[in-house]
Amino acid sequence: MVKTGHRHQAREAALQILYQWEVGKVSPDEAVARHWEIEQEADALPDPARRFAEDLVRGTVDHVAALDALIEQHAQHWRLERMAVVDRLILRMAAFELVHVRETPHSVVIDEAIELARTFSEQDAVRFVNGVLDAVHHALAPGPAEPGPARES
Repeated sequence: MVKTGHRHQAREAALQILYQWEVGKVSPDEAVARHWEIEQEADALPDPARRFAEDLVRGTVDHVAALDALIEQHAQHWRLERMAVVDRLILRMAAFELVHVRETPHSVVIDEAIELARTFSEQDAVRFVNGVLDAVHHALAPGPAEPGPARES
């Protein structure tokens, strides 16, 4: 289990790794390796947090086409290539987590993405990231429950 503070640090690390992947045009594995080499001297993340960061990176990269389509669908009047790199990466990573990481509540994913935008981007990005992810969240949320057969306890 990854502690809450370590999860935030893991998301920061994942964002930095994704930035290296996108801007540096290196493979996800190479970006991960480079990041951990640099971070060796800093306060190291525990192994579960490192694995969480790497899972976010690999999952985001593996599903990037579907995530981009989802983001563009909910980023009204914004094309992905027009977004700031950091904002695009935050949206991709958060969308991946919303869709594929079931144990993290959606509100936590959105709050964490907002914090990343607040730390790594412009003030306007905070509202933008919040708006897009809120729309994605509502699109993913199941509709009203339909009556079905009663379950036995």
